[in-house]
This record gives sequence, structure tokens and C-alpha cells, in this order.
Amino acid sequence: MGPPGTKRRKNPAAVSVSEQRNGSSKSRIASSSREDEKRIREAIVLWKAPATTLNYFCRELGSTLLDAGQRLWTRKFLVLVVVLVVALASAACSVSGPHQQSVRFLQKRFFWCAYWVGLGILSSVGLGTGLHTFLLYLGPHIASVTLAAYECGTLRFPEPPYPEEIVCPDDEVSIASKVAISMWSIMSKVRLEAFMWGAGTALGELPPYFMARAARLSGFDADEEELEEFEVLLQQREDPNGQSVIDRTKLAIQKLVERVGFVGILACASIPNPLFDLAGITCGHFLVPFWTFFGATLIGKAVIKMHIQKLFVIIAFNEGLVEKAVNLTENVPHVGKYLHTPFRDFLEKQKAKLHRKTGSTTSQESSWLSAVFEKVVVAMIAYFLLSIVNSMAQRYHKRLCKSQREPFKKMATD
Repeated sequence: MGPPGTKRRKNPAAVSVSEQRNGSSKSRIASSSREDEKRIREAIVLWKAPATTLNYFCRELGSTLLDAGQRLWTRKFLVLVVVLVVALASAACSVSGPHQQSVRFLQKRFFWCAYWVGLGILSSVGLGTGLHTFLLYLGPHIASVTLAAYECGTLRFPEPPYPEEIVCPDDEVSIASKVAISMWSIMSKVRLEAFMWGAGTALGELPPYFMARAARLSGFDADEEELEEFEVLLQQREDPNGQSVIDRTKLAIQKLVERVGFVGILACASIPNPLFDLAGITCGHFLVPFWTFFGATLIGKAVIKMHIQKLFVIIAFNEGLVEKAVNLTENVPHVGKYLHTPFRDFLEKQKAKLHRKTGSTTSQESSWLSAVFEKVVVAMIAYFLLSIVNSMAQRYHKRLCKSQREPFKKMATD
């Protein structure tokens, strides 16, 4: 006991232990709060809470458009240049003259390339569940060109209607130019669209890279779940026990990219790799230069990987293998006799369609195979759009929770 009027001093060790306990309890409370928020956020989907999901989606869409408008306003010179280029292009298209043939050719090429770049971006940009545009669009296009090449005996399809439609040539020059079709000639025919699709997938991998790079430069943001998982993965490197196969695979990709650099990124981008987002996050976190990351990704996805995928489709749909596959359907137990005839009829109709006259119309009869494929495409696109609505609504909920936590963070730091 000290003299009256004096304050009793606290033991520094006791104070530090008390602060540690308070800090650990606060971290547990924050972790529990984050888990509750995540559990609530996962329930914000159209089939569980349609009104809330649509409300949050509209708010997030408005916020995104407003943010995009503000960014464009800060880049007035770039916007002005784009407007001038579009105005000049429109004037060139509207003014008649001998240049119109070249303008139409360039216009057709531009929209054709933009179409495949857009499909590539949708395949990898991370909107919703992602749209598998290779299986839905590019793969069938390469298969159609392959089947037509073997049936027509040439790759000089009339333009138009190619590439919207494929018709065997009926002029004497093209018929006389029939040669033996090879895999390399077919790959050359579809090289432009395949490269553009691959370039689109490379562009779609940039958001994780920029997100991780911005987080590293400005400080780690625990509200980003992808970055939080990456931080946990970095901590697991020191303790390999108890890791799952997926975690080991992620760590292997992370180590490859971190240690080898350009070659490691190129290796990850050159094969079908559903975990490539981790490579982008790793490059952004370790501040890998932009052109090192994007250059390796572009070469891997648009050149190496696309040639592998093209080769696979061309081999799978060559004339001999397709005939064997159709004949083998007859040997399927119990349902073979029901499958063989529709597949055979479908193949014969596709071959007959290739030999119609240019500009002529075909009968609108469709087999159940084409009807099923169309319904599958519509269903996948519909689910993709629904997943975008859900993900944007959940993103708004995450932003709402973050704004509600900000006053408490300021009080804790004061």
C-alpha cells in the first residue's frame, strides 16, 4: 500500500498479458464476425433470396457504372482519342468510293476478331461461374472446319458465307485446287480465331494480377477472400503436414512462378490449368513486372496452348475417326440401335448441307442432337448470367459489411 493520494501502478507484464488476451479475443470475435458475414453472403442468391439479390445487384451495377464513369472522366484525352478514331472509321464507312472494298474487308475482320477476343475474355475473366466458350463456340467451329475440309477436299470455302457458314466451293478453279488435307493446313485455316480467343483468355487473367498487386502496394485487405486464401497458403509453406492434394498443387504452382519467373508463368499458361488465377495472384503479390506476366501468359495461352487444343480437336474430328465413332455407337449395349441412326442421319445431313449452292437455303429440319446441343448452350448461358447476378449482389454485401466495420476500425486505432 502506498501513501494516500498516490495512484497504484500496474505491473507491465500483467498489462502486456491483458492486452494480448484482449487482442486475441478481439481477433476471435472479428474472425467469427467474418465467418457469419460469409455465411450470410453465400445465401444471397436468386433461388434463396430473390428480392435481396436483385436489390443488391442493381446497387452494385449502379456503383460499378458510376466508378467506370469517374475513371473515364479522369482519362479525358484517351476518351477523346477513341471518339475521334470511331468518328473517322464511321466517316470512312459512310463515304462512297473505291476504298469501300477495303473498308468492308477490314470491318469484317475487326468484328470477327473482336467476337473471339470477347468470347475468350468471358471464358477466363471470372464473371460468375465463367462461360466455357471453347466447348460452346471455338471447339465446334474448329470441328466444323475439319469435317468440311475432308468432305470438300479443299479449304477454299466461298466468302461469303464463310465464316458464318461453310459451303463447299462450286466453281471450277476451287474444285480443280482440291488437294490432300493435312492437320497443318486446317490449323492454318483457323489460326486467326484461335489466336484471338487465346488472347482474350490472357486478357481475362489480368484482374487477379492487378488486384494482388494493388493490395501489396497499398497494404493487405482481408476483405478480399482470394487474397486471404493466398496469405493462408503462404503460411502453409512452413507446415507441409496436413495439406490436401489441392493445397500441394497450389503451393507447387506458387513456387514455380515465384522461383522460375517468366518460364514458370509460361509453363502454367501453356496447359489447361484451372488454378492459373493463383499464378496471377502470385505475380501481383511479388510485384512481377506487368509485361513479364502478360507476355508469358499471352504466349502460353494464345500460341502454345491453342495449338495443343486445335490439334486435339482436329485429330478427334478427322473423317476416319468420326466414321468409326458413329459406327461404334451401334455396339453400345441396350441403346446402341437407338443412337446409331440419329447420329448417322445427323452426319449425312451435315455433309449434304456442305454441298448446297452458295446463297441457297436449306430445309429447317433439325435433329434431336442439334436441338439438345442448342438447349445445352442456352442453359449454360442462362446459368452464367444468373451467376453474374449472384456474384455482383454478394460483392455489394461485402462492400456493405466493410463500410459498417470502418467506424469500429477507427475507434480501435484511436
